[in-house]
Amino acid sequence: MKFNYPIGATPLTKDELEDLIPAYISTQSELNTAEQMNISKAKLSINKKKYSFDSILDDLFIRKVHKIMFGDVWKWAGKYRKSDKNIGVDWRYVPIDLKQLLDNTIFQIDKKSYLELEIAIRFHHKFVLIHPFPNGNGRLARILTDLLLASISEQKLTWGGSNIYDYQIASKIRERYIKALRKADKGEYKQLIEFATSDTE
Repeated sequence: MKFNYPIGATPLTKDELEDLIPAYISTQSELNTAEQMNISKAKLSINKKKYSFDSILDDLFIRKVHKIMFGDVWKWAGKYRKSDKNIGVDWRYVPIDLKQLLDNTIFQIDKKSYLELEIAIRFHHKFVLIHPFPNGNGRLARILTDLLLASISEQKLTWGGSNIYDYQIASKIRERYIKALRKADKGEYKQLIEFATSDTE
């Protein structure tokens, strides 16, 4: 069983691939469909409630959301990665770096260090950069960022259009997203903010 990963995606290790739950999956298309169905179901469940920002910025909540999003597909859903990837911090530092991110974001909200939109985008970028889980970090980060911004502002994010949530589409939208993240790596958040609030290419 071999999967083809779109640009910017995180390849899984042999051990992580062995934790695939549905026995029928043998192609990338079947995996994409199974994950998308799980995520769609998760979004319906998660979006039933409005959350406070401090409840979102919580280690247990984040692992729970990842588990809801991928728990029908992967046994490691909701568990931090135990291997290094093509992106992300050393896996041993994931809990420490994530805790620091959560604490820093709470501080930024309390002190109004930036506008609400920028706080949410900075959180999103840093979360993806840490890459806490074996896979699904970008998709999780977008959902968490949507929830976070909704908890502190009336603004809504579009992520360049709804297709960004469809893992099967290696489109110009996804390419723009990756380029914006790379700009944010250099401390330049304007492009990521513009992408997250735009509807079209």
